[in-house]
Amino acid sequence: MTDTTVASSTRNERAVERYVAFWNADTAEDQQRLASMTFIDDVQYTAPVGVLSGPAALTGFRTQFIDHVGPATFHARENPQTHNDRARLKWEIVTGEGKSFATGTDVMVIDADGLISSVTSFLDRAPEGFDPQAHH
Repeated sequence: MTDTTVASSTRNERAVERYVAFWNADTAEDQQRLASMTFIDDVQYTAPVGVLSGPAALTGFRTQFIDHVGPATFHARENPQTHNDRARLKWEIVTGEGKSFATGTDVMVIDADGLISSVTSFLDRAPEGFDPQAHH
């Protein structure tokens, strides 16, 4: 493995750590701070619920989710896989009551500065009652 490969792997792993922290931020201030450390200004987030652009849209999405579902934790189901400028994170969302809400896989593109430029999110197990056709 070359030094460049090790450096990109470490950069990608840190980006994923910040990404998880962003989704779990306790306050709006923490989330804003983490967003600026995690995403490029025009980050593209593509998920079954729609396409969001920019950190403010992701922050708003998280706020709406917590307002709807209540406290929840976003965590890795296993260590993320990384290579070149990509990372794949298998995740789970657990509600404040300790129930599994959903599982999924996010594929991220990470720039040379370690900021996430895009996320493609897939649901591996959708939330109960989720209608993917309602979001097209």
